[in-house]
Amino acid sequence: MKIAFKHSVSMAALLGGSLGFLAAFPVTSSAADLLTTVKQKKEMSIGTEAQFTPFEFIKDGKIVGYSTDLLELIMVDLPGVRANRQDVPFQAILPGLAAKKFDFVVTSVTVTKERDAKFAFTLPIAEATVALLRRAQDGSFTSPEQLSGKVVGSQAGSAQLKVAREYDAKLRAAGKPGLKEIREYVAFDEAYADLAAGRLDAVAQSLSNLGPLVKGRPDTFAVVQPSIGPKTYYAWVGRKDKDSAPLVKFFSDGIARANTSGKMAELQQKWFGFTTPLPVDRLPAPEM
Repeated sequence: MKIAFKHSVSMAALLGGSLGFLAAFPVTSSAADLLTTVKQKKEMSIGTEAQFTPFEFIKDGKIVGYSTDLLELIMVDLPGVRANRQDVPFQAILPGLAAKKFDFVVTSVTVTKERDAKFAFTLPIAEATVALLRRAQDGSFTSPEQLSGKVVGSQAGSAQLKVAREYDAKLRAAGKPGLKEIREYVAFDEAYADLAAGRLDAVAQSLSNLGPLVKGRPDTFAVVQPSIGPKTYYAWVGRKDKDSAPLVKFFSDGIARANTSGKMAELQQKWFGFTTPLPVDRLPAPEM
């Protein structure tokens, strides 16, 4: 098994659908299902957003993180198949998958009702419940109820952004002023930088991502408790069609084995600093 990646594929290239791009990344044939085709070709194209620490990020020119370790564990059951990972902006991940720019998505995609209706998700790889990140020295903001009048940032097109908007509506429905502003960022790292610089009051992000960030920078960041959204999960994604179903099942089965064997808990401890039990027999119906 080999894993390689191409760095910084532009959003315009992914969404433009030019003939040149399609020729460079040919889609699989409809003569056989996608898993069979992948085995025959000895390669598979995978979409990834490598700016989502600790799940997938670039270190020393390579994509590393929780998802990389889990992918390598599962790909052992596809001997000789090369996984070509394309690093693309998150906003282009699902459109690129739908347009067959890659075979499968290995990145942390929150399962929502809207996405679940259009795409085929694997079993969960991690919990994605959303909380708020604040500056460690900001004593005026210690609970979500104090969010009115503040500026919150999150990633454009993300489920975390949706949760922030829904919490704003909840505050206003309760007769409170609500958020002053919600800002959208291409990547979460940009939002973290603005928070640290005082240009934001909070960032809406999943607890699985915030734990390692706060542990690494305790003098800069702190998590506001409790969480502000329903219990949600991250999963990997394939297309919702008969051709893709065997490939989605292959990854789901691999995730289940990693879960039941204890390997997933080991990876969680390594990358998150804590473990979270996950369903092994089904993907819970999304609440948002």
